[in-house]
Amino acid sequence: MTGAGLPPLNWLRAFEASARHLSFTAAAEELNLTQSAVSQHIRSLEQFLGCALFIRRTRALQLTEAGFNYLPTVREAFDILAIGTRALTGGDRGRSLMVQSNMAFTTFWLAPRMAPLLEANPWLTLHIVTPIWEPERTAPDAEIEIRFGRESEMSDAVVRLTREQCFPVCRPGFAEGAADWRKHALFDCAGVIGNWETWLADQGDRLPKGKLVNLASTYVISLTAVLNGAGLAMAHGTLASTHLSQGNLVAPFDHLVDMPEAYFLRRPAKHDETPASRTFAEWIEGAFA
Repeated sequence: MTGAGLPPLNWLRAFEASARHLSFTAAAEELNLTQSAVSQHIRSLEQFLGCALFIRRTRALQLTEAGFNYLPTVREAFDILAIGTRALTGGDRGRSLMVQSNMAFTTFWLAPRMAPLLEANPWLTLHIVTPIWEPERTAPDAEIEIRFGRESEMSDAVVRLTREQCFPVCRPGFAEGAADWRKHALFDCAGVIGNWETWLADQGDRLPKGKLVNLASTYVISLTAVLNGAGLAMAHGTLASTHLSQGNLVAPFDHLVDMPEAYFLRRPAKHDETPASRTFAEWIEGAFA
């Protein structure tokens, strides 16, 4: 027995093939085994399970009730194994793509634009992973990565996608159109240099004494808070563009500040490119051109 309570795989393969053909001989031909080997595998499986799987007739086999009930489970298990194996061995290579990007970029920029990408490329399948913290930054299997940070933090293998400016946003009609950063709740993403302090300092101003900013680990939280009327959030163009164009957010102040952070694309080396990675990279570079 291999594993806890599991019969050997070759016994199960013999059972599935024999049940499909209702013949040990035909199953043996398919599996490149002798008829006696297949028959022995079935007997071993029946002993393991403690019940007969086939009624053996002179010229044919017939599934018992136990065999009939067990067959869908075995087939489903083989289907799951086949799908998982194809994903690991590259059975879908070239048509599927693992993309890593942060949660905010994925939520506010990528997801709203996926429909036209997939409509134009119906063969493409995306697997998107969204780590937040630095230790999780690189998914080992990600073929494409979209990074947010300073250019000095990036390797030579990346392509700059954006140049960002930060500015406050809020929900339309918030505070009856009289948003005031001095008295209303403020939200921001932790660890970003383009923040409330730098936006105010660029105007020769600063937060009032005792005024604190609500911080979140991702812009998804801070922007969702103000989308629901919680106050004012510091944002930047790439993340806010969709909601601004749709009228879900407004920028109540005119002042913009250049951010040291931007979005960068890491694509595979030329010899590792696939149709999927090439299509996605060309699409996203074109979107920011």
